[in-house]
Amino acid sequence: MKKITLLLLSLFCLSFAAEAQKKTRILFLLDGSGSMYAKMQTETRISAAKRLLSNMVDSLRNVKDVEIGLRIYGHTSPSSKQDCHDTKLEVGFSPKNHDEMLGVIKSLSPKGTTLIAHSLQEAAYDFPKDNNARNVIILITDGLEECKGDPCAVSEALQRQGVVLKPFIIGLGGGQDFGQFFECVGRYFDASTESEFENILGVVVSQAINETTAQVNLLDVHGIAIETNVNMTFYDAKSKRIIHNFIHTMNDRGVPDTLTIDPSFTYDVTVHTIPPVHKNGVKVIPGRHNIIPIDAPQGELLLNVDGVTSYANLQAIIRKPGEDKTLHVQPFNKKQKLIVGRYDLEILTVPRIYLYNVPIEQSKTANVSIPQPGKLHLIGNTEYFGAIYQMKGNRLEWVIDIDNTLKRQIITLQPGEYKLIYRMKKVTKTYLTVEKVFEIQSGGSTHLNLF
Repeated sequence: MKKITLLLLSLFCLSFAAEAQKKTRILFLLDGSGSMYAKMQTETRISAAKRLLSNMVDSLRNVKDVEIGLRIYGHTSPSSKQDCHDTKLEVGFSPKNHDEMLGVIKSLSPKGTTLIAHSLQEAAYDFPKDNNARNVIILITDGLEECKGDPCAVSEALQRQGVVLKPFIIGLGGGQDFGQFFECVGRYFDASTESEFENILGVVVSQAINETTAQVNLLDVHGIAIETNVNMTFYDAKSKRIIHNFIHTMNDRGVPDTLTIDPSFTYDVTVHTIPPVHKNGVKVIPGRHNIIPIDAPQGELLLNVDGVTSYANLQAIIRKPGEDKTLHVQPFNKKQKLIVGRYDLEILTVPRIYLYNVPIEQSKTANVSIPQPGKLHLIGNTEYFGAIYQMKGNRLEWVIDIDNTLKRQIITLQPGEYKLIYRMKKVTKTYLTVEKVFEIQSGGSTHLNLF
């Protein structure tokens, strides 16, 4: 009793210091099958379970925001009947049910079989409907499933539906086989002796009561946790279902803020930087503060135009070198954080500008400037078919079509030499095609008469 009280007291102090903790409901699911009369060391398994569970119930009397309940299985029908429905909620959840629970525990006499899957399934209905509560099952058993149920499937369904956190299982004298069997059901603890049972029960209840917290350290190139203000998605590594989304924040002390997370899962974490970074197989220790380091070094990219631009909403496509996939489309005159590295840029000017292996360095701003464009004024007295080209070696490269519904138009182009090839829309003679070479200067205007 003293060990349990000291362990719980130290962890309860942490609970009271934390901000507005959710209510926790703990359902003790106790094996009442006939095999519980087997000896541990100096006493039977059922005797040790009754004594230690009673001590635990007493210790929980004055713990804030914790309610307990008791479901027992295999305790009303003899084993000869193999009653696979012999499970009952003996004490429901309420604020002051401790004496009632102690009385039920004291009068318990094991009798029947082990029906874990059905008991877990029924336990889902024992918890009041409360979206703000943490529902925990602590299963205490000395046997494996004997009723052809599938505890793994039931446990997974309860977790997936959000009914309970991943159950805790305390196996009494089960050994390695128990651990392998219950691995898929919940967090398994093996208790071969009375003292192990006492210690494990205290640890399990403490983990159930105290919220599991984490601090995500987004590291720069020097391993310092300075990166922040980005969304992080925590996926269940098994089902790939989204469990948490958090916008990373620094607290008032300038360190990554503390998160409350569900310890039931192994997580795959995605940090939504550009490009995103991933850390898979993240496990947290229940009831403790966990630190999760993730490399996410970032710098900034700023795009601008020398002088005044005539482009509306000019943007650039950002890609990894040698890849076709678009990472981001960045507006000009706006900074964008990127993971440290090199990037290829496709700037959506006319014609397009391609820049390769642009370096992004830690906590620095890469300033990319492009020349100010000029304007081409096309002046005609009718409508025209045609396009503008650039000479690349001895070959023409298309730049842009002219609008064949307009007599006059203005086109914004980057500085350089071009060729306009056109024909009046109304004529039907191919040989009337016209070619004109012209030059565009930064900030200047070039006029071409088409008639």
